[in-house]
Amino acid sequence: MRCAVQDGSTRVTAHGGSERPNVARLFDYYLGGAHNFAVDREVAEETIKKFPVAEMARTIRSFSRRVVRLCVEEHGIRQFLDLGSGIPTAGNVHEAAQSIDPSCSVVYVDHDPVTVAHARTMLRDNLNAAIVHSDIADVGAVLRHPETRRLIDFTRPTAVLMVGILPYVVDEPAGVVARYRAALCEDSVLALTHLTRDVEPQLVQQLVELADDMGSALVPRSKQDVEEFLCGLRLLEPGLVLAAHWRADGELPGASAEADSSTYGAVGLV
Repeated sequence: MRCAVQDGSTRVTAHGGSERPNVARLFDYYLGGAHNFAVDREVAEETIKKFPVAEMARTIRSFSRRVVRLCVEEHGIRQFLDLGSGIPTAGNVHEAAQSIDPSCSVVYVDHDPVTVAHARTMLRDNLNAAIVHSDIADVGAVLRHPETRRLIDFTRPTAVLMVGILPYVVDEPAGVVARYRAALCEDSVLALTHLTRDVEPQLVQQLVELADDMGSALVPRSKQDVEEFLCGLRLLEPGLVLAAHWRADGELPGASAEADSSTYGAVGLV
């Protein structure tokens, strides 16, 4: 159903989604978006008091924006597949890309029906952006989906973004990455981030417990584990580093060194 808000815009939920907190809406709130409910805001404020989860969300969103700008401005890429996108809220891929070139096409992918409902409402007037309702691990379903085929021509360079999603892929994440990479032509880009306990184990354990409370399994991995996902790619400098440090350009708020140390990031050319 749609729920009216004071500014006259709409928020979307499904199957009573406004009655329970939702992970995607929590992150929407952390990022300053408007697609969240009172129950989400209550949980979000409780977690913010305990650890810098909002800063962690902003760190990976900033990384995503930097990657998108790099793809459009330096590599001429105009097609983006954002896997496990969540709600495409503040600073999202299509806004970042289309602000540089309105012809850029973006396909978001998420398995959560609440997220998809929000996103479809947000994107209904944007002919160059869409969301696919699918599990990202079902690579064939994602690539064959009519919206994917409408907006992305895989014979042309494409950017596949796996930002914040791989910790939710419990089984064979390296194989999932490899299957998407296999669909890409030369000069395409694959960018990823990954939660890690390597530097701040206690902080990351808090995030794992929060996800568990929300009914989601979250698997942090080591730098060595993440390196396996990147085999065969030509990594752009500075390689696999903490996402906050990957070509940092002064955009990061810098409010939490702990948050900046929780996630690796890398970008590679196919």
